[in-house]
Amino acid sequence: MRQEPIAPAEGFDWKGAGYLVSIVSVLFLGSVAWPKPGEPRWTLLALLAGMGTSMIGMAMRYVAHLKQQKELRRAKAQARKS
Repeated sequence: MRQEPIAPAEGFDWKGAGYLVSIVSVLFLGSVAWPKPGEPRWTLLALLAGMGTSMIGMAMRYVAHLKQQKELRRAKAQARKS
């Protein structure tokens, strides 16, 4: 089956920028919440786990967003052909 070229995305990707800003905010908030000397070690592990899972989740949602946009462009291109 022949693959048709997909047109590039149009305009600025606000959703992608939003995910990037959210990831940066996690880093800022994590730096403020960083455990002080003498605090239990588990607080550092919990903070790192929370920051990591939050950033991974945002990255996963962005990948899903990119796949959805690609599928929408493909469907539009097929509709124009018909």
